[in-house]
Amino acid sequence: MPRLGKYLAPVDEQTIARRLRELRKRRGLSQVELAQKVGIDQTLLSTYERGAVRIHGAMVAALATALRATTDVLLGLKDSKENGLIKDRRFLRRLEQIDRLPRRKKDALLTTIDAFLKQP
Repeated sequence: MPRLGKYLAPVDEQTIARRLRELRKRRGLSQVELAQKVGIDQTLLSTYERGAVRIHGAMVAALATALRATTDVLLGLKDSKENGLIKDRRFLRRLEQIDRLPRRKKDALLTTIDAFLKQP
């Protein structure tokens, strides 16, 4: 077995599985939705999330891209900078849709939201 370098830490399937599941849920995606994004079957994604099989390097890259995360975060080599406070999938999806709006529409929507939140 090759020796790990001084700065390398082993990455085990359970760490990757836990990170994959956390990132998927933070993005408000179901297993089916994420599997479709990367072009695999939901049952395979489920085995990845259970840590039952090792994920191929190309799939790690595809999953990280689909989850808008770095591979280091997915592999557990770096901590995610997100706080993970938003749990509602519907809210997350709407935030993503709002983020894609043109600036003018986004400003109008934020003005409406601000007015709504200021009401007693």
